[in-house]
Amino acid sequence: MIRRFFLPAVTLLTAIFFVGRLISLQLLNSSYKLLSDGNAVIENSIYPERGYIYDRNQKLLVSNQPVYDLMAIPENITSLDTLELSKTLGVSKAELKEKIKSARTFSVKLASIIVGKISRERNAVIQEKIWKYPGFFLQKNSVRDYPIALASNLLGYVSEVNKNDMKKDDYYRLGELIGRQGIEKYFEAFLRGKKGKKFYQKDRFNRIIGSYEDGKYDVPMKGAQNLVLTIDKELQQFGEELLNNKRGGIVALEPKTGEVLCLITAPSYDPNILVGRKRSKNFRRLILDTLAKPLFDRGLQAQYAPGSPFKTLNALIALQEGVIDTETSYLCQKGHYYARGVFMECHCRIGTKNNLNSGIYRSCNTYFANIYRRIIDRAGKNVEEGMNIWSGHLKSFGLGNYLGYDLPVGKKGFIPDADYYNYWYKKGGWKSATVVSNAIGQGELLTTPIQMANFTAAIANRGYFIQPHFLKSMSNGTLNKVHEKKETSIDSVHFERVIDGMHQVVERGTARIAKIKGIDVCGKTGTVENFMKINGEKKQLTDHSIFIAFAPKENPKIAIAVYVENGYWGGRWAAPIASLMIEKYLNGSVKRKWLENRMLNGSLLAEYEKPHSGEPFVINE
Repeated sequence: MIRRFFLPAVTLLTAIFFVGRLISLQLLNSSYKLLSDGNAVIENSIYPERGYIYDRNQKLLVSNQPVYDLMAIPENITSLDTLELSKTLGVSKAELKEKIKSARTFSVKLASIIVGKISRERNAVIQEKIWKYPGFFLQKNSVRDYPIALASNLLGYVSEVNKNDMKKDDYYRLGELIGRQGIEKYFEAFLRGKKGKKFYQKDRFNRIIGSYEDGKYDVPMKGAQNLVLTIDKELQQFGEELLNNKRGGIVALEPKTGEVLCLITAPSYDPNILVGRKRSKNFRRLILDTLAKPLFDRGLQAQYAPGSPFKTLNALIALQEGVIDTETSYLCQKGHYYARGVFMECHCRIGTKNNLNSGIYRSCNTYFANIYRRIIDRAGKNVEEGMNIWSGHLKSFGLGNYLGYDLPVGKKGFIPDADYYNYWYKKGGWKSATVVSNAIGQGELLTTPIQMANFTAAIANRGYFIQPHFLKSMSNGTLNKVHEKKETSIDSVHFERVIDGMHQVVERGTARIAKIKGIDVCGKTGTVENFMKINGEKKQLTDHSIFIAFAPKENPKIAIAVYVENGYWGGRWAAPIASLMIEKYLNGSVKRKWLENRMLNGSLLAEYEKPHSGEPFVINE
């Protein structure tokens, strides 16, 4: 009985399946309908205008300007005078042929961009001749426009997608634009919006005669988002001017929120040169500049020894571990013998006695070498434990790891631990004296300027920091992200003692030039040795200039780190620049015009030429 009905049942079910499938394809599925009408229908992508970018005060940073793209549907190209068309477009015949070939490879039925970013003037000329070239049409588009040339590395740039981009994301088609760096890259999905589709009916002469089926199959585009950044446009611009003819980075944060007020790298470039038809040529010029490295973001990617600003963290660790108190003192003999015949120099006068406060404002190497050795030797039962305790405290300030800010580039820096030294010196082959350079922020330590600004903010906050970030809000309000608050491993009671020393650095110590009338500034200068390999030989160059600071002392509004390469010492370039930035941000203007003019007009280009000139040179002179 079962066998009798089995075959008819299977046949009936199979017939029902195929009938259902045909109904789905022909009546319900719009894609089949469009494919069947493919020869009579043209598909155009409708692009939303890319989102605008504003600073924290709603001042425009990035907008758009109209341009036109020459599109082509390869299967509709019948006859073509490539020489005439290339002259009309202002491109070479070979380039035009290659673009058409790429379009055919991508799809013979779908429109591809042949020549993009055509100006309004050239568009008018092409419009008069476009009828001569079946399969080609013009489509309105836009390119980025930068009203003021600033923050290029922060904002990033856009460029045409390549084959790898299209493999990673099938959203993109040949000739479309994508964010390549900075904000443009990180927030690409929000800034681009979502393109729509519009279908048009063609006649037998391939002329568009109207919307296909009254727009039944059209896909509406989704508007892009405008972004409001945490950046202060005026502060950003001022900082870039101050670093003109210098190399280095500046990062300023709002301590209580973690909002990045400025991110400056020098040298930089005008972002407008990466817009339009000459973008590739200009980009090649930038990337080949291996000396100045204008595409390298020194604020996020440059890893420097932190120098003497690091002494503030060693002081906090020593207080936390109970190996010193505020009155613990050491006598400085213009330096410190930390091993037989090995001397660490200091600029204190012979016979200077320093405690915590004076050790900070005088930046005494002897004092910090001694307290560092106490941390390593006494914080744990052995040197390895002491080293790991020290390393753990530093990592709680966000050092030695990514901070998690909303930009796609950065470096971790480096904080050594016992495993690291056991590897290089073998277990038992090292002690605190071996790695005493860490006491003054040199040795194996590496930090980025944003990490230095961040630990400065943690000191200003008396023991915590908020994850640094660049996005304040979006136009649709969808990204109201709560940024993580991170507590350091140092008890809040210890910070006031270190902050008092940092205040004295400005009031009577190595950064008196950073004093601002009416504002209590707390800071720490740094001078870091600088080496380079020249023809395979390690040579010392002029020291780097560093300064960290926050202000006001109570209820701080800004924390800043300034790093000037080959800047001699902390008080020469970094401290004045930082103090001018603080004054500008807190007061809205700068009254110390003599100092402002000195920093604006000062140049270190001659210093940067020294190792490449082939002539002998003297460092720090």
